[in-house]
Amino acid sequence: MTSQPHLTPAIILIVIFAGALHASWNAITKQLDDRLMAFAWIGIASTVCGGLVLALTGLPYQAAIPFAITSAVIHVGYDLALINSYRLGAFNQTYPIARGTSPLVVAVGAYFLANERLSFAALAGVVTLAVGLMSLAFSSGRLSRADLPAVGAALLTGLTIAAYTIVDGLGVRRAHDPWAYVALLFLLQGPALTVAAAFRRPAAAWRDRVTSRRGLLAGGLCVAAYGIVLWAQTRAPLAEVAAIRETSVVFAALIGVTVFGEDFGRRRVAAAVVIATGIVLIGL
Repeated sequence: MTSQPHLTPAIILIVIFAGALHASWNAITKQLDDRLMAFAWIGIASTVCGGLVLALTGLPYQAAIPFAITSAVIHVGYDLALINSYRLGAFNQTYPIARGTSPLVVAVGAYFLANERLSFAALAGVVTLAVGLMSLAFSSGRLSRADLPAVGAALLTGLTIAAYTIVDGLGVRRAHDPWAYVALLFLLQGPALTVAAAFRRPAAAWRDRVTSRRGLLAGGLCVAAYGIVLWAQTRAPLAEVAAIRETSVVFAALIGVTVFGEDFGRRRVAAAVVIATGIVLIGL
């Protein structure tokens, strides 16, 4: 871990790749009808991956453990908020709102909690990227009153994202090994929705092969995506990593076109250009 976190082109590319993985597992989840079962299988994958990695790395330093516990609780809240977002609204709207809410909140939180001071160009990039992400969310036109519950759930999801991003950014920097922290986090958070599904779903639901296979795949992608992000947070400022990670919204828009049959349109192209500009500014 470096004493002065600094963003490099390699880290930018790696975090963008993590964003693509993140959009992919969210799209898989959105496709499944029973999302509680989807998250139950994601929880199983998270628990197994976390346990296996933790067996190799050992526990992180004691100072990092309270952060992992706190983050695990927040992540369960995030999962519940995300499930409601996808239940209430369309993927191409709720996902960008949720992901676009967090970068500015993380920038403010990192300023006060991690003593991170962004350069003018980086701060302008974070703001530009957030504007681009939100523009992508509203690219299909004006919101109706019927959209408000979905927007509210997506905003709540975004706040939970910001919360766990800050907590994990502080926690992973106190661990001797970022992968030990990641493993403990997923081992702690994984069982929650799996246990909930065990009480709320019949045995037949667990025999659905499509849900189980896609859920496990989504879980593997989730672990890989967030593990990469936490590794990056040990080497670059939290706000910059958080902002670049949200390029997952661009990948989500592309998935919306190719998988869900959504129209990309000129407004989404313009929003994508704004997002790209934000990334360039952050990397200066």
